[in-house]
Amino acid sequence: MNLPNKITVSRVLLIPVFMVFMLVDLGFGRVHVGGTELSVEHLIGGLIFIFASVTDWLDGFIARKYGLVTNMGKFLDPLADKLLVSAAMIILVELGAAPSWIVIVIISREFAVTGLRLILAGGGEVVAANQLGKIKTTAQILAIASLLLNNIFFASLGIPFGIIMLYIALIFTVWSGVDYFYKNRRVLLDSM
Repeated sequence: MNLPNKITVSRVLLIPVFMVFMLVDLGFGRVHVGGTELSVEHLIGGLIFIFASVTDWLDGFIARKYGLVTNMGKFLDPLADKLLVSAAMIILVELGAAPSWIVIVIISREFAVTGLRLILAGGGEVVAANQLGKIKTTAQILAIASLLLNNIFFASLGIPFGIIMLYIALIFTVWSGVDYFYKNRRVLLDSM
């Protein structure tokens, strides 16, 4: 297992830690930061999410720069991303910060694309994320981070940045999913 794949696995291992900070009241109190108030646990959980999200960029950067791209990495990296995003989205619904219908659409797309990736892998094909997928991931991460941190830096301006980004993420999630299925329709139809 090379360094980029180890970074990817570490992202998966951070998910339960992130979940504890977001879902368990540890009694750390509240803090005012960036024009908003939130619990210390949510601040820590949000920072863990951001750190884990940065590792999504880091593992790919290292893999490409040093020629360490592997089929395992092409499969694990998007899976780790989907696990992290799904956990965060479900937490946002539990906290009342995101509409459940948007989360259902986003997670459904993630499952559908993962299923198609498995079909492709069964045929010996591994497809890395394309540009639309990367934009989708960036929009999702910005939306989730902002919502987890109670619209930090934008609350004092009265701009619902997190919700705006969530709708932008929804658009790119659907668009990139349709694009992925369209580009791989031959393999999908051949497998029926």
